[in-house]
Amino acid sequence: MTISFNTIPGNLRVPLAYVEFDNSRAVVGTPAMQYRVLFIGQKVAAGTATVNTLLRVATTDAAVVLFGAGSMLTRMIEQFKAANRYIDCWAIALADHASGAAAAGTLTLTGPATAAGTLALYIGGDRVLTAITSGMTAAQAATAVAAAVTADTTLPVTALAADAVVTFTAKHEGLVGNDIDLRLNYYSEDATPAGIGATLVAMSTGANNPDVADAITAMGDQWFQGIVMPYTDTANMTALEAELLSRWSGTRQIGGIAYCAFRGTHLNAITFGDGRNSPLVCCVACAQTPDPPYLWAAAVASQASLSLSIDPARPMQTLPLTGILPPPETSRWTSEERNLLLWDGMATWYVDAGGVVRIERLITMYQENAYGLPDPSYLNLTTPATLEYLRYSLRARITQKFPRHKLADDGIDYGPGQAIVTPKIIRAELIALAEEWASAGLIEDLAQYRTDLVVERNATDRDRVDVLCPPNIVNQFRVFAAQVQFIL
Repeated sequence: MTISFNTIPGNLRVPLAYVEFDNSRAVVGTPAMQYRVLFIGQKVAAGTATVNTLLRVATTDAAVVLFGAGSMLTRMIEQFKAANRYIDCWAIALADHASGAAAAGTLTLTGPATAAGTLALYIGGDRVLTAITSGMTAAQAATAVAAAVTADTTLPVTALAADAVVTFTAKHEGLVGNDIDLRLNYYSEDATPAGIGATLVAMSTGANNPDVADAITAMGDQWFQGIVMPYTDTANMTALEAELLSRWSGTRQIGGIAYCAFRGTHLNAITFGDGRNSPLVCCVACAQTPDPPYLWAAAVASQASLSLSIDPARPMQTLPLTGILPPPETSRWTSEERNLLLWDGMATWYVDAGGVVRIERLITMYQENAYGLPDPSYLNLTTPATLEYLRYSLRARITQKFPRHKLADDGIDYGPGQAIVTPKIIRAELIALAEEWASAGLIEDLAQYRTDLVVERNATDRDRVDVLCPPNIVNQFRVFAAQVQFIL
């Protein structure tokens, strides 16, 4: 018997036509990768989710039930799904740190109002309008503002008025609350009512983010191509970077990219970027913008995961960050400043003529090799994304085509239909796969690939085939330079 049957035994004497199925040749072409994105963050007491538990979140309504209105996790998922509704979303809710402290800020009003109007307050990018009547005292106005904030449960803060002072307290404990922006009159048509004076004190005193170690444990070996990370403190970043490298390894093979954002001055952003060096983290420097960094991270992850799931090699410049408010003109970074950020591991954005925030360039935080020398090998976010897809499709091809095969040397004489594979057969399959990669625009220079490809049987372990796979992955069109030598 030369055909390798899977389920039909060789000792049958009962007359019948026995037919089995073998799907090893059923799948053709490169496989689609099922993208999953994980959100790590905090919930409020009203959320029904159990902390440190991996949960699938299909809709924004489900997020509200699980994590509570106005919670970090709910707001991140809402931000993500504003531009990307079909990616499979998961979340892990973390409890506040045992030594955590909630950030607080204040709004101090003076009065009375001499004319009716509307006080336009912005909390974490969300607009809160309070009607002010003529003759309203400062204390009355403060009470009205606190009531307006309390009525909007989607806000990231609570509010309490005492005399003419409104105190805002972050719903979550931790450093993240310090980045909740408070401002008045964001739009040109906003105006403080006549007679009312307003002084804001920025959110501060938030301390001790939750420990992401609990989230890492809860992740197990579930594969997530994207992780939205709201915490940028050193301890949590270091822990997540180590987990990402472990997942990227050749034994776990469940690589993914974490997205985060950093709020601060240009110098702050450069300093932060210089202190990190991960090829699997993309951090956008979001300046002094109205929206908190965790919403920036969700917005970037939304567009990046959608684009990379369609084509991991295609650049993402010009993609809009849906729902993100741009900073005022005076707070936007110049081209020179953004170029410096791109040399310090920080991704950049720009604002178009219509006021839409758009991706300029997404890079990883990797900058130097183990010797501390500049290394651009993982600069572009598309590089690890493309490599992860190539690895996935390579594994899928080999395991689909040769799931239960015997291994023999090249040139062996065996009957047709035998489940036997040789190095030469595997080499031919890898070249065919590379041709599909090239057709999909993922690699180039097939001649080089064929020349440099090495497939050999391991000399020590005769059940093992070793492969040196040398794809030349495609690059991206980012810069066009021309010199016009004109003639009069």
